[in-house]
Amino acid sequence: MTPHPFRRLSAAASRLLIGLAATGLVIMTAVVAWQVIGRYILSSSPSWTEQAAQVLMIWFAFLAAAAGVREGFHIRIVALEEAVGPRTRRVLQATGSLVVGACGLAMLVLGGELVLRTWSHTVPSLGIPRGLAYLGLPISGALIFVFALEKLVAPESGEAPKSSEAGDAA
Repeated sequence: MTPHPFRRLSAAASRLLIGLAATGLVIMTAVVAWQVIGRYILSSSPSWTEQAAQVLMIWFAFLAAAAGVREGFHIRIVALEEAVGPRTRRVLQATGSLVVGACGLAMLVLGGELVLRTWSHTVPSLGIPRGLAYLGLPISGALIFVFALEKLVAPESGEAPKSSEAGDAA
């Protein structure tokens, strides 16, 4: 059975997030390496490297966190889930998805407010709006909400529920 189109789109978005986060990590590593070379070999550390590394870290950490919700590699404790029956396990998983989704919504709303409040400030050494540095927060919050919703709607099978597929076929 082929996955529901939403699941395929969600999986593609997750792969893209992981790729972007990995790229950000590689670029940040190169920036920090350049800072170290500048400081210890050239005796002149570039002024932009520390700020650039911070901005990259904000972005790749939040993008990877969103992908972690979809892929299940985020931190969670499953001891209680494994100690209870299947019905209680589904309730615990649904509750967890609701809490994660609520956190994603909070990140979206409060992160969006942070972006708006700091957009007019400039990161001095980079010349970019400070809000741009924080834009990854509401974006990842929205994605976390969507991925948590996906877990809530189709928790175990990896497929959308049958009723949804029947509705799509009609």
